[in-house]
Amino acid sequence: MFRQTKSVFQKLRYLSFNGQQHTWRLKSTSARERALQYQPGQKIHGFTVKEVVAVPDLFLTAVKLTHDKTGAQYLHAARDDSNNLFSVQFRTTPMDSTGVPHILEHTVLCGSEKYPCRDPFFKMLNRSLSTFMNAFTASDYTMYPFSTQNGKDFKNLLSVYLDAVFFPCLREQDFWQEGWRLENEDPTDNNSPLMFKGVVFNEMKGAFSDNERLYAQHLQNKLYPDHTYSVVSGGEPLAIPDLTWEQLKQFHATHYHPSNARFFTYGDLPLEPHLKQIQEEALSKFACIDPKTEVPSQPRWTSPKEDHVTCSPDPLAPDPNKQNTVCVSYLLGDITDAFEGLTLSLLSSLMISGPNSPFYKSLIEPKLGTDFSSVVGYDGSTKEASFSIGLQGVDEEDIERVKQIISQTIDKIIENGFEERRIEALIHKLEIQIKHQTTNFGLSLASYIASSWNHDGDPVELLQISDSVAKFRQALKENPRFLQEKVRQYFKENTHRLTLSMSPEESYLEKQAKAEEEKLQKKIEVLSDSDRKQIYEKGLELLAAQSRTQDVSCLPALKVSDIEPTIPITPVQISTAGGVPVQYCEQPTNGLVYFRALCNLNTLPEDLKVFVPLFCSVITKMGCGALDYRQQAQQMELRTGGMSVSTQVITDCNELDTYEQGILLSSSCLERNLPHMFQLWSDIFNSPHFDDEERLRVLVMQSAQELANSIAYSGHLYAMTRAGRHLTPAGDLQETFGGMEQVTFMKRTAAMADLSQIIRTLPRLKIHLFNPNNMRCAINSTPEKVSDAAAHLEGFIKDVAKNRKERKPVRPNIIEKPINPLDDNGPRRKLISEPTFHPCPMKTFFQMPFPVNFVSESIRAVPFSHKDYASADIIFRKVHPARHRRSQTVSLLSGGLTCGPRRQR
Repeated sequence: MFRQTKSVFQKLRYLSFNGQQHTWRLKSTSARERALQYQPGQKIHGFTVKEVVAVPDLFLTAVKLTHDKTGAQYLHAARDDSNNLFSVQFRTTPMDSTGVPHILEHTVLCGSEKYPCRDPFFKMLNRSLSTFMNAFTASDYTMYPFSTQNGKDFKNLLSVYLDAVFFPCLREQDFWQEGWRLENEDPTDNNSPLMFKGVVFNEMKGAFSDNERLYAQHLQNKLYPDHTYSVVSGGEPLAIPDLTWEQLKQFHATHYHPSNARFFTYGDLPLEPHLKQIQEEALSKFACIDPKTEVPSQPRWTSPKEDHVTCSPDPLAPDPNKQNTVCVSYLLGDITDAFEGLTLSLLSSLMISGPNSPFYKSLIEPKLGTDFSSVVGYDGSTKEASFSIGLQGVDEEDIERVKQIISQTIDKIIENGFEERRIEALIHKLEIQIKHQTTNFGLSLASYIASSWNHDGDPVELLQISDSVAKFRQALKENPRFLQEKVRQYFKENTHRLTLSMSPEESYLEKQAKAEEEKLQKKIEVLSDSDRKQIYEKGLELLAAQSRTQDVSCLPALKVSDIEPTIPITPVQISTAGGVPVQYCEQPTNGLVYFRALCNLNTLPEDLKVFVPLFCSVITKMGCGALDYRQQAQQMELRTGGMSVSTQVITDCNELDTYEQGILLSSSCLERNLPHMFQLWSDIFNSPHFDDEERLRVLVMQSAQELANSIAYSGHLYAMTRAGRHLTPAGDLQETFGGMEQVTFMKRTAAMADLSQIIRTLPRLKIHLFNPNNMRCAINSTPEKVSDAAAHLEGFIKDVAKNRKERKPVRPNIIEKPINPLDDNGPRRKLISEPTFHPCPMKTFFQMPFPVNFVSESIRAVPFSHKDYASADIIFRKVHPARHRRSQTVSLLSGGLTCGPRRQR
């Protein structure tokens, strides 16, 4: 899978927020204490300990090692977390756009010396209890991570991963399948025309059909024109057919070597068995080499540059006449300087994040564009970081004005600096992110350190975030103009900056198709009759190999005895506050309190439902009570870890035609800020501001642009949502809330010259949605703070009591079920039942300006509690491995099996 990595501060956010929002459970400090026993210089299974550091902020002990024979680097993060993770990453620095690291990432997973069956990586999905398995190709590294909570499973997966990356089969047939090949359109008909095929070839055609990703790729290539960042590591579709099988094997020999590897393990499993297995199964078989994969610094320009690229028009753009993008990008310093990286990341947030930031005020609020450009802010994913600022959805006549505003805004920042409260709000946000715990913490940690470590930065230093924050505070104290001087140094006086504009071209797709056809014809015209016959025969061989049942007996598997017979139960208490059902859960939340509330939509008129996602997106951003939207944003940053509202559709576990509909309120805060968080929610409930049309228009344009941009990247999800629309009532509502229906609705809304109708509609939604009679809540906190949180919640319910009103449900078939299935006498929730619903087979086609198609087929299945659900789930897991080979997306939904080729031409 090809991905573009995120900036340091963004990755720090993911370190805290990415993945499921479950709290990590503190079991003991045994893993951390055990790791502290290691001593620098100690020899362990071919490795030498270099450093042992306690990192109390993250509740872990970091152990840094080096492999004696090969020089491979190793970092172990010992933490009392049962979700153990392994990753190995290689610095992969291609010098052309054939996509060799991306194709290699796919191909090494197609069989290895010890596990020669096809696709062992995906067949392990049925033989493992993994909580994560995948691989990523970034601009300059390739990473292979997995995680699991089972010790035997960890050992099994480690064996498969080590053999895959170091001893892959790299069969030519796998190269044809994963990379590219010439093949008859119908492989069984040698008279059908020849065409390009291949998983990565099609994947990158899909990637290049996304204008946001296309722009980001051009920007990187042109800002770093002199080495590996000047090419497309994922593969440029027209360059991919230039790659040969021999070149692929040579790239593996030089780049997938222990001397070019960085190993990372995380969790509560002991370190020694990991080192022993890695040494015996892989590293002992290699000698040290010089892989020569270092990335040199980009030579600096003596004067700024400008460039222009084109893209395909977007029929779903909020304004078809405003589809230009313009952005100024600055080359910054080396990312291995952890403090400078954090400083620039924080500076970036101050400059662009939220309605109080200078660039938001100067670029977004004048409505010169629909949103910031797809590349914006600090990016620490390359050896030298960059900062970008610009707009998308710009009129061609306004491009020069946007450039001028960017320059003027930088001057104003240098002159005026930043408000102290904004700096404090940002540091507060960072404090919360450090404290927040997630179930996939290890994976987030691996991603966070990957880029800097890839260029020989110190990963341990990156983990010591509090030290860098303290240094940042001290720098501000010693020099009040510290940040302004950084702005002058990196932006005002920086001559290595690129201004890149992109505009739609009506004939863009036609030109791309013509270029591909010309490439194809050049390949075809040199073929002899014998070559054509061989292509046909190889196509049949590949088809047969893909259809052949594989012998997977060589793969390791768990036995029933390896699996815990019971799962840990999280105790909760169900109570009420002011007549509202509340679930309390005591967790080691590290000083944070988490609040969620579900407000059902049962009384909301049907014609208003399409407005619900818009209501959710603006309700926390328009101002409330005595606060305008700028003050509200600042208070949320100062007092909470974020406040959000989103749509929620939950299919009943017993009946497919029964579901719960609502909006979900989510927030968190430090324990000391409990009263402030609930006061903000009270103001949002009681007196939200809806009458600022200019503010609303900005939010509407941003939302419409975001939805339009998402289709190229997530078209398979839109296809799945649409395909399931007519199979269940919940599926129909999910299409309304998050499908193509919502995309087209927001496009129409953004095109409205007068938003007064929307302004009149939003209060109508508020009356139905913010009704305590239709609400239930949940609180997670430490045991010591549960009573305090309950008291503040009780006060919040009392404050919003004026919104309480009995309203008649719109649907007649409302049924009640206990929140706790084991307690029929406890609080209850209200669901919609549609017993007369009849599934309706439906075929739908949306014409889009993409060179790829997104196809989905949905089948109505059975609910969770049905006796056949487990069988259906197993069928899904059997089908799922085909995703890699045929580029498919398969998902067992509540009540339906949805599948279909993803991004196939």
